[in-house]
Amino acid sequence: MSLIRTEKVCKSFGSLRVLKNVDMHVDEGEVVCIIGPSGAGKSTFLRSLNQLETINSGKIFIDEELFLHREHNATVEKISPEKYKSLLLEMGMVFQSFNLFPHKTVLQNVTLAPINVKKVSKADAEKKAHEVINMVGLGDKINQYPSQLSGGQQQRVAIARALAMEPKIMLFDEPTSALDPELVGEVLGVMKKLAESGMTMLVVTHEMAFARDVADRVLFMADGGIAEEGSPDVLFKNPKNPRTQQFLARVLNRD
Repeated sequence: MSLIRTEKVCKSFGSLRVLKNVDMHVDEGEVVCIIGPSGAGKSTFLRSLNQLETINSGKIFIDEELFLHREHNATVEKISPEKYKSLLLEMGMVFQSFNLFPHKTVLQNVTLAPINVKKVSKADAEKKAHEVINMVGLGDKINQYPSQLSGGQQQRVAIARALAMEPKIMLFDEPTSALDPELVGEVLGVMKKLAESGMTMLVVTHEMAFARDVADRVLFMADGGIAEEGSPDVLFKNPKNPRTQQFLARVLNRD
């Protein structure tokens, strides 16, 4: 069963067409990585799934239910506000920047949304927060503030914050791109552990080794569309599309 599926998703910024009829699906329990050059539309596509960007046309399904259908810059089919909110909350997202509240502790950052958005009791929110903070390896930092943490630790708090909302699928938008190289591994380690636990994940990444080792499927995006997709073994070892071949030759040789 697909937890996220898109049909002919298009997005333009003025005259610049960023997404061109993108068809994609992520099945339950699957880890899908999106790779490709800068400007390919990867982050815009991810942000369009949870409405941080509004698509011009196309359909988005969440958990096999229609979440959004737009054509010619207008919403065609509307769902109730309650259903819209419910489906939106099934997606957790981790951004390039950590976006933590600097004046709140790790525990407070992680409990804020469950208490205020999902109306979970403080006791239940804190119980879940302890669970996910320990899962990302920061149980000893629970009462510290973001300024007291490294970049890698802050990103792990951001992952815990998303997990505290108990999403069905996690979206990651280049979660290691803002980190110093020596801190990348600790974040990727948490993501790998999450994948092994069975979490459904859609990951935009420049970390080719992570995509090779963890993904069930890899999508290569270029020029606003999915140019090629396949298992890591097939896509990395025997890409068919010349654009994929060119990109991987450059990136893998650099690594």
